[in-house]
Amino acid sequence: MGTTRARWSRLAGHPAQGVVLAFAFVVLLGATLLMLPAATETGRDTGVLTALFTATGAVSGGLSIVGTGSHWSGFGEGVVLALIQVGGFGIMTLASLLALLVSGRLRMRTQLTTQAERSGGAGDIRRVVLGVAGTTLAIELVAVVVVAVRFHVGHGLGAGNAAYHGIFYAISAFNNAGFGLRDDNLVGYADDPWIVLPIAVASVLGALGFPVLLELLRNRPRARGGIRRRWSLHTRLTLVTSAALLVVGTVLTCGLEWDNPRTLGSMAWADKLLNGFFTAASARTAGFNTVDTGAMEPATLLGICVLMFIGGGSAGTAGGIKVTTFAVLGAAILAEIRGHADTDIMGRRLTAATLRQALTVALLGVGLVIAGTLVLLAVTEERAEAVLFEAVSAFGTVGLSTGITADLPAAGQLTVIVLMFVGRVGPITLASALALRQRDRRYSLPEERPVIG
Repeated sequence: MGTTRARWSRLAGHPAQGVVLAFAFVVLLGATLLMLPAATETGRDTGVLTALFTATGAVSGGLSIVGTGSHWSGFGEGVVLALIQVGGFGIMTLASLLALLVSGRLRMRTQLTTQAERSGGAGDIRRVVLGVAGTTLAIELVAVVVVAVRFHVGHGLGAGNAAYHGIFYAISAFNNAGFGLRDDNLVGYADDPWIVLPIAVASVLGALGFPVLLELLRNRPRARGGIRRRWSLHTRLTLVTSAALLVVGTVLTCGLEWDNPRTLGSMAWADKLLNGFFTAASARTAGFNTVDTGAMEPATLLGICVLMFIGGGSAGTAGGIKVTTFAVLGAAILAEIRGHADTDIMGRRLTAATLRQALTVALLGVGLVIAGTLVLLAVTEERAEAVLFEAVSAFGTVGLSTGITADLPAAGQLTVIVLMFVGRVGPITLASALALRQRDRRYSLPEERPVIG
């Protein structure tokens, strides 16, 4: 008990430092294991850069420069799978604990669901960890069963091999890693909804975030004693914005790629809709692909860049600036257009601190992507739209690629590694640091308005 409270105190004192150090340690440990000869199919050592890139991509749910099934041995695949699981579990747990810490420090009325109206302490940590673990295992288990049965019945794999495929894809999907056992990812299963849809659903659920999943389970909108219980603003924002992005992404992909013979053009109309939906779901940080991303139209790539940058829900396995950040900025823009002094959304007024935090996270994300793109353009001769796509995919910890990742020089791959790592730990540490550093000044400066626009 004392040890747990001491750890909570250290987290409360330096939350950003704790998150960064924890993920850095896991990445370095994973890279060390992947450098062992036993981790490769050939039995040869893997270079430091390749091992570091793969470990960062697995923990972050990002890009890879070697084929998982062709380069790594069973031991290597096991290490990659463990990194994916630890990365997803860690980000959900730490983000939930940081949200708990922030809500307790600011004495907000709307606490995280797992806080149960208590101050942050050992009991809260235990509930968050067990809750994340239980939710993760339950969703992954359902996905494992469905996918494994399909591989066994529909694709002729033996029971053991089918179970292994089911476990690998379920963990990779829920944790939004996008790692597959085939070099073409899921292109070979593009016409199989029993493979594509379970993976898409698992990735969407993982992207929603633990607070939302827990509230959906505990606070279903049903009448109890004549009083209808309502979801929190965070849950409603996450669900509505996520659903809207899925619809827009599906329409965009299908509309732009419908007649492209290198992507959806050669498919039946039902398969076009299926793969259009899957692309929209995967673009929000799942990272799987059922069509050749490099063969997509430039307009489609730009639309996917927007989806990747926005990402998924807070305290989830997805990356990006988060859908709540995007929704808050949209509400602020709408309020300004209407001339309202306050920013309201779904019957609630947003605080000025919330607006500043959302703007800071979004603009720093834009700056990081631009900086990464400039570095990549300086060290490679690839076309600009492919480089931008790679940078956004790395920051959003998506894993989609136009095919240039493996051909990047060492400086370019190191840049992508930094983008993936910062994209994974950056938004949650930045948001919590901004909230915890909030202080009230005892004076106000004279007001003056510069010219805008």
